[in-house]
Amino acid sequence: MATPRSKDPERPSSPRGTDAPGDRPRVGTPVPLVGLTGGMGAGKSTALDALRRLGAATLSTDEVVHELLATEPVRAAVIDRFGEQVAPGGVVDRAAVAAEAFATDADRAWLEGLLWPLVGARAGAWVREVRGRTPAPRAAVIEVPLLFESGLTDGYDATIAVVSDELLRQQRAAARDHVLADERSSRQLTQEEKARRATFVVRNDGTTEDLERELSSVLDKLAP
Repeated sequence: MATPRSKDPERPSSPRGTDAPGDRPRVGTPVPLVGLTGGMGAGKSTALDALRRLGAATLSTDEVVHELLATEPVRAAVIDRFGEQVAPGGVVDRAAVAAEAFATDADRAWLEGLLWPLVGARAGAWVREVRGRTPAPRAAVIEVPLLFESGLTDGYDATIAVVSDELLRQQRAAARDHVLADERSSRQLTQEEKARRATFVVRNDGTTEDLERELSSVLDKLAP
């Protein structure tokens, strides 16, 4: 069952009100804006696909970053910073960029400073477009792997953390040639901490149908 978390008094206030976006859902907001996150292998992309089938408009910031890295200004900046080896044949290798960027705090901060404002601008334009759609979707959901780590929760009406059994996460990560140890090097919070900060916690240990039922319950709670 999807469960809203209890209020965390240690979280900072949001400029939009007395509560931070993760403290409680802003029920009744026309086309509520929802941030979706989770650890590696938890099933964020699966959840995003399920939300789309359930009538939500969806956006993946990973896909936005992929698109941005293909643009000339960003590609040129990345090559200038890290060298031609991160773009063999002129195409940016995301894994190579990540390896360089997470090697030092300075390089990580530089990459975040380059990409995050661009991602934010793209997401903002997308939200405005979604909120003008007729008929309106049930919600506008943005998948952000580093949602809480980046401090970019302001403006969301609610947040969802997708969590899963550790063994399942390991199996899923291995299937994608990832390892959960990468979470530490990419400074991701543990999934327990993500769950503590989120408005809703959704488990992804069963079938796709089970996941859809939980997510549908969350969308119902956000409805006007």
